[in-house]
Amino acid sequence: MQTEVADVLRKVGSKIESYGLNTWQLRTLSAIKKCRTAQLGGHIDACDQCGNLTISYNSCRNRHCPKCQGNKREDWIEARSTELLPVPYFHLVFTLPDSINALAIHSPKLVYDTLFEATWETIQTFGKTKEMQMGMIAVLHTWGQQLSLHPHLHCIVPGGGIAKNGQWQNSRTDGKFLFPVKALSKVFRAKYCAKLKEKEPIKYEQIRQELWQKPWIVFAKKPFGSPKSVVEYLGRYTHKIAISNRRIKTIDNENVTFEYKDYRVAGVKKQMTLTHQEFIRRFALHILPKRFVKIRHYGFLSSTWKREKLKLLQEKLEVKVLEKAEKKLFLPKCPCCKTGNLHRIAVFDQRGPPAWYLGGSQSSIPYKN
Repeated sequence: MQTEVADVLRKVGSKIESYGLNTWQLRTLSAIKKCRTAQLGGHIDACDQCGNLTISYNSCRNRHCPKCQGNKREDWIEARSTELLPVPYFHLVFTLPDSINALAIHSPKLVYDTLFEATWETIQTFGKTKEMQMGMIAVLHTWGQQLSLHPHLHCIVPGGGIAKNGQWQNSRTDGKFLFPVKALSKVFRAKYCAKLKEKEPIKYEQIRQELWQKPWIVFAKKPFGSPKSVVEYLGRYTHKIAISNRRIKTIDNENVTFEYKDYRVAGVKKQMTLTHQEFIRRFALHILPKRFVKIRHYGFLSSTWKREKLKLLQEKLEVKVLEKAEKKLFLPKCPCCKTGNLHRIAVFDQRGPPAWYLGGSQSSIPYKN
């Protein structure tokens, strides 16, 4: 049976309140612990072939829950697929140095908002030299493979922009190169530090020397093979969380052992063991502030621009626009006969299934809402 983050939280129980977490982190972890359990209520489904009744418990739908991201990811990918252009796309990663981690723990919204702002201004700066408006989709990740704090933005940037005449303009004719990464790194650091100094001058002065000691990292991958592969690729990143349940190998009364990739030795898979408290502390580092937006669209990929001008641009570039498919009702397969579909016939709250169900044909499966 697959071990889960929720299992660690159940092992810890009420001791979690002594771990020094804030109320928002505790609320989030409580939701994850209750996900697909009787505490959130559920529903009863009937098979349209064999008549078997199946009980399913509700999902918490929290964006930090390892069990609740699949449907959201697919919906996001489907929406972006209708917005593609027949141009080269590039994947850039903008990473903050570890000298800012202490500030990120105490003021996450400040640090992460500034990361988005500085990254977009950096891209804009390079676009302005070619007199074109750029576009960008950025997804915030805050973790490393060992659950340490490692804030970075995964950005998809089309290889060009909108010229003053409203026409598409490639950043380079060969489509194999966007901007020089060393130059991007220098501008990114300058932009970020200037913004941090303006927002928090005292905190900036405390870490100023460390921020300027080392070069900042901007990583650029090769352009994608096709526009469609861009969205599918970025879909891997949009709804990721700090650790998936499949990476957790064992949980005992004291420790959690999980798998990670060591990128210092070519991504070799290794295992790490942490105490329950340390595992939960690291996991909680990546719980974002309430209502914080972790996926943002900029320039000609922003919602306003797309609503007003995207179709016109796609027509100019002779794009065969994909119509958004009508969402079909999802009917899970029956776990008993494996052929019939399950149809919901009753719902219940945390008090449990209705009296008429108890004592009948009963089975229980996890269910994605």
